[in-house]
Amino acid sequence: MSDEDEQPVPEKKGKKGLMIKLLLALVLVGAGGGGTYAFVFAGKSDKPEAKARDEPKLVKKGEEDPYAPKAEGGDAAAEGAEVDGEGGSLYRTSYYRFSEDFTSNLKNSSALMQLSLACSTRRDGRVLMWLKKHELAIRSEILVVLADTPEEDAYTPQGKEHLQQRLAAAINKVLLQTEGFGGVDRVYFKSFLVQ
Repeated sequence: MSDEDEQPVPEKKGKKGLMIKLLLALVLVGAGGGGTYAFVFAGKSDKPEAKARDEPKLVKKGEEDPYAPKAEGGDAAAEGAEVDGEGGSLYRTSYYRFSEDFTSNLKNSSALMQLSLACSTRRDGRVLMWLKKHELAIRSEILVVLADTPEEDAYTPQGKEHLQQRLAAAINKVLLQTEGFGGVDRVYFKSFLVQ
């Protein structure tokens, strides 16, 4: 009687085990296929939204910039007075000049640095509008970068170039935080004095 009880049990377990394995395989294939389907379509629906965002666009030479700042005084003849050259970059470069100079102490030094700055963008005029709109926050961030500049960097071409890169990153950081898009390509020194 004990031999008879043991033989039918393995046969049932074998059939049940096979059925469970097949059912589990079907569930895994279905879940994998469903997950893949969801991932693909979620990716497709997210990417057009990200591309559809109305971010500042690169402006090619000769193209009209719908966000271009108006000429002072509203003179229509002065607005179209800008002519782009045919060589160099494919894109138009626009400049923003900060209204006031920057004065800051240098890191671990009694020396003072006084700068007059401008920056450039190849994007449409919204970047220029944002620079003007957020100039106070940008000035604050620039002063932090200047105060963290070692005196040695103020005297070497490599140090000045590194400072320009840090300043561009600081400006873009503020624009990213406030507008969701940076857009400043380079920073330029209009004047540079260390005392």
